[in-house]
Amino acid sequence: MIKVLVVDDSAFMRSAISRMLEKDDDIHVVGTAKNGQEAIEKVDALKPDVVTLDIEMPVMNGIEALKHIIAKHRLPVIMFSALTKEGAEITMEALHIGASDFITKDFSNVSLNISTRENELINKVKSVARNKVMVLLKRLEQMRKPFVMNTNHANNNSNNHTRHKILAIGASTGGPPALQHILTRFPKDFPVPIIIAQHMPKLFTQSFAQRLNSASQIEVKEAENGEMLRPGTALVAPGDTHMGVKRRGNDVVVEFVNDTKYIFRPSVDLLMGSVANVYGSHSLGIILTGMGNDGLAGIKEMKSKNGYVIAQDEDTCVVYGMPRAVVNANMADAVLPIDKIPEEIIKNL
Repeated sequence: MIKVLVVDDSAFMRSAISRMLEKDDDIHVVGTAKNGQEAIEKVDALKPDVVTLDIEMPVMNGIEALKHIIAKHRLPVIMFSALTKEGAEITMEALHIGASDFITKDFSNVSLNISTRENELINKVKSVARNKVMVLLKRLEQMRKPFVMNTNHANNNSNNHTRHKILAIGASTGGPPALQHILTRFPKDFPVPIIIAQHMPKLFTQSFAQRLNSASQIEVKEAENGEMLRPGTALVAPGDTHMGVKRRGNDVVVEFVNDTKYIFRPSVDLLMGSVANVYGSHSLGIILTGMGNDGLAGIKEMKSKNGYVIAQDEDTCVVYGMPRAVVNANMADAVLPIDKIPEEIIKNL
């Protein structure tokens, strides 16, 4: 039984979230709290396995409460965020502090997709409850030293001489801090383009890309349709938008794709498949932490063209779903903890 503490200043939301969660036989809501201070007290008293935490609350907001909960208890925390630009920026801060995941706070609008939102909430709670959050946080605490690229290797590998000419990364739950760890280890003259599909809603990917850009030596930005891929620049797929790549003359450019067959948006499968079609054996694909198996079909295409694939290992994943699917299908050339992945990428350029 997964014990959950629900924290929100709205009585309606506390009730609605609790009802949704308790529809699953494996989840029990052990209590609720109406602000951050009460949440801290109830975490101490009730010992929940997972906390759902609103951001905007009186007395003590969700960010301050999160800092206390992560520091003292290292519990998986799922943030509830407003679907706004301001909400996106605060949510990125929460993920940086140590929140496991987030859900946009639009449950109050009763609509036809309410069952889908219930399933999303239940699945995320169950997934993060099984995570290795303590191991992950300890590893992240040890990752403050910047990774230094081998100078001789960097000088000898111009874009015309690299073994792999593109780095494609797919991630979902737990992806933001993992991506930040990888991208901040790269030098400004990183020799190949980087393209990223991280499961996120609209508005959130722009704030995410801006945070990564401010922390990295390379340029990181939200991708634009038709934008040319450039060495040393990481392009993040816009939230709720499928993104692939295609050739245009001598260049490779971003292509936004309207395809309803892909469940997750942006689709890691679509991204990896398009990269494989354009770059073939020069493709380098990374599958990071996340629920489900998005990316597996695209990685199979990449492997069929002799691309190289790295999967994040179970111990450092918030949710070992997407990497597990790739590993179990024997599609991973390397399975590594997050702190070893930047070095493996550099070795294969």
